[in-house]
This record gives sequence, structure tokens and C-alpha cells, in this order.
Amino acid sequence: MSNWVEIGKLDDIPRLGSRVVASGDEEIAIFRTSDDELFALRNKCPHKGGPLSEGIVHGKKVTCPLHNWNVDIDCGAVVAPDEGCVPTYEVKVEAGVISLNTVANKNC
Repeated sequence: MSNWVEIGKLDDIPRLGSRVVASGDEEIAIFRTSDDELFALRNKCPHKGGPLSEGIVHGKKVTCPLHNWNVDIDCGAVVAPDEGCVPTYEVKVEAGVISLNTVANKNC
């Protein structure tokens, strides 16, 4: 059984924006950078659980809307001086269609 699911088209997510996908009891935030790269993180800041999908995307980082913690959307690491980690997910685009692996990477 494959853990990959199609979640929509690349054009469904604005540049420097995000989209939330439900996976079981978890929410996964898919982020699109200004260079059209896609990254996926659990939609929960490790600090106070803020919804990362509602944060500001800048470069390859997102700023949590609750307390301004910055998270590297490439690897899930919180940017110093803060500490923590957010699980990441594999995401790919083929012929303009986004697919997401719903199994989290073991980076945290």
C-alpha cells in the first residue's frame, strides 16, 4: 500500500503561501517558496502549537504566527536561538500535480 496521495495542483498554492492537508489526526502544511519549491511540515509549531500554515513564508523558512519562532521548512529545525523540531514529509510534483507522502520523516 502506498503512502503517497495526490493533494492538488501546484497552482492551487500561491507562491509564498501554504495549504493544509488532513492526514489522520494530524494536519500537514504544504509550503510553496518564491522559487516554486514545495516543502511539507506538521502544521504545529513546537513552541506553543501555533498553526505554521498561517505564518509568513520567507526564503526556506516560515515564521509562526503566534510567537514569531522561525522554522526551516526544508528540514523542520527551529532557527536559533530558539530550539525544537517539526516533522517533515516528502512532497513531489509531476505534471503540475502535487503528491504527498503521509508518513513523517524521522528528523525529530
